[in-house]
Amino acid sequence: MRTVDRSERIRTYNYPENRISDHRTGYKSYNLDAVLDGDLGPVVQSAVEADEAARMADVGQGA
Repeated sequence: MRTVDRSERIRTYNYPENRISDHRTGYKSYNLDAVLDGDLGPVVQSAVEADEAARMADVGQGA
């Protein structure tokens, strides 16, 4: 069984603080209970915005 180093984590769920953090996009919110109930809109939106920013950066570099 492999352990996951902190730098390899995609998301952290902190139940005592009711916090969710997406390490790829920089998203952090204190609404973990809502996310677990299915309110994924803000999490998905952060992924969409991160993808768009990466694509725009690639275009700016001529890729």
